[in-house]
Amino acid sequence: MDHPYTFDPLPQPVVEPGAFAFAAVGLDHGHIYGMTDGLIGAGATVTAVFDPDPDRAAAFAERYPTARVAASEQDVLDDPEVRLVATAAIPSDRAPIGLRAIEAGKDAFADKAPLTTFEQLKAVREATARTGRKYAVYYGERIHSEAAILAGQLIERGAIGTVVQVVCFGPHRIGGGRPDWFYDPAQYGGILCDIGSHNFEQMLFYTGAADGRVSTSTVANYSHPDTPGLQDFGDAHVVLDNGATGYVRVDWFTPEGLGVFGDGRTLLLGTDGYIELRKYVDIGTDNGGGQVLLVNHEGQYRFNANGMTGFPYFGRLIRDCIDRTETAMTQAHALKAAELSLRAQADAVVLAP
Repeated sequence: MDHPYTFDPLPQPVVEPGAFAFAAVGLDHGHIYGMTDGLIGAGATVTAVFDPDPDRAAAFAERYPTARVAASEQDVLDDPEVRLVATAAIPSDRAPIGLRAIEAGKDAFADKAPLTTFEQLKAVREATARTGRKYAVYYGERIHSEAAILAGQLIERGAIGTVVQVVCFGPHRIGGGRPDWFYDPAQYGGILCDIGSHNFEQMLFYTGAADGRVSTSTVANYSHPDTPGLQDFGDAHVVLDNGATGYVRVDWFTPEGLGVFGDGRTLLLGTDGYIELRKYVDIGTDNGGGQVLLVNHEGQYRFNANGMTGFPYFGRLIRDCIDRTETAMTQAHALKAAELSLRAQADAVVLAP
């Protein structure tokens, strides 16, 4: 069925080659590659990399030949050309790396979860307010998903009226060969802090809320007794400051029969319709991921979002760093999402298997 909507033009590079240099420090999570690709696609140049594991740093530099392998983190921080430091270190190390970058006069770009304790949250809020530097966060399940971006554009165009509820499902496959930190809640922050952080951000974004409170949350280790530090299930219910609500369920139970890491879905309920995002797979079909389903008073529509929106966040972030603006994501929004994830984690009822 034909739809009545027009969408934003595809984003283009926002700087000339070589005009905006960034570095990668801490490569513990593979998200660093998505972060790097996104910035390069928007015109940035990665000029340096450091990781305590020299093999990891060398592999990164082989993939991105413009990046020299730095001798140390301090070597990167002392490089006047580097404007932004991106990190996907162990979650508990991300805020310390970002704070050191900020104190060195650079902006920081952290993988989610961007921090793991309330002490880190306080320190990041203080440093960003005092210096005016950015602690940007890679909430990839929204900013690096064309389905999620298209949904935002549809909401802007009034396709479903006022959003009153956001329901997020974030299942993941645990796989094999995970590092030790993956099983240590002091390092990964707990399941709601870690993979749940994506979803608290989406609740705020799609509803337009600035704050919220966690009314209930739970975590469990249902079926991994050999790794008691792992939480393989978590959920939370949030009441937002504008009266909308949010629910998130995250887990490590994706079965081997699924062809992707997880059947991530988001349901957006509006006063005049609803949207379902099938981000990574549309099971039982050949559609692939990136599917956006819309139902409203005018009809029912399906969009294949792949190639429709690009990823405007990265160009906006680059321009924000240059122009000292907040067009990609406000600092308050990025840290409020992190705060909700910390609160949900801290207050969670631990369920017995």
